[in-house]
Amino acid sequence: MKTKAFSYLRVSGKGQIAGDGFPRQRESINNYCLHNEMEIEREFVEMGISGTKDAFDREALTEMFVALKANGVRLVLVETATRLARDLMISEILLGEFRKIGVKVISTEDDTDLTVEDNDPTKKLVRQILGAVSEWDKSIVVQKLRVARMRIKVAKGKCEGRKAYGNTPAEQVIIAQMLALKKVGYTMAEIAKRLNTQGIKPRTPAREGKATIWHPTTVQRILARA
Repeated sequence: MKTKAFSYLRVSGKGQIAGDGFPRQRESINNYCLHNEMEIEREFVEMGISGTKDAFDREALTEMFVALKANGVRLVLVETATRLARDLMISEILLGEFRKIGVKVISTEDDTDLTVEDNDPTKKLVRQILGAVSEWDKSIVVQKLRVARMRIKVAKGKCEGRKAYGNTPAEQVIIAQMLALKKVGYTMAEIAKRLNTQGIKPRTPAREGKATIWHPTTVQRILARA
């Protein structure tokens, strides 16, 4: 049985879209699949997007993260590490996100697992800095939330209620996709339709025995808060 994988292709400049960048990347990935009993289930293509942009500035990459969280694929193939990112800091941030969700990223040109943490001093320092910043940020957020809850409890005697959409990392990724689609001109109805077509479920997947779907008003309400 072949291992299912996603492929990610990217060229930086608009002038490269019609060049040999995509055919070359696709050939490298397909050859790797042929020799390693793998099968591309879905291809994600970034056209004319710089490798120095982070995930939420890239529509295809954001869409791929959403898809990875929605199904069982746990392997992503890229031609080289630079197709994922040229900036070291961004590369480590992205690879860290792949590690969190248990996804392996392989460079097909040199058969390298990019998600394995090596002992390169510079990369190790970047990971340590990112880890320290993340811990500090979480501590600050927790402290602010605790103070806010105490303030509400003193004022109203309680602090309960359903948390707003976007409270989890998975929901934040979906909001990022919504924002990316809105940025390129999609209407609320078109965004809702695309989420439904991709099989992305709202927070409550079913109500009264029926599957729920995204509605334009729901998307608009979430983006208004975002």
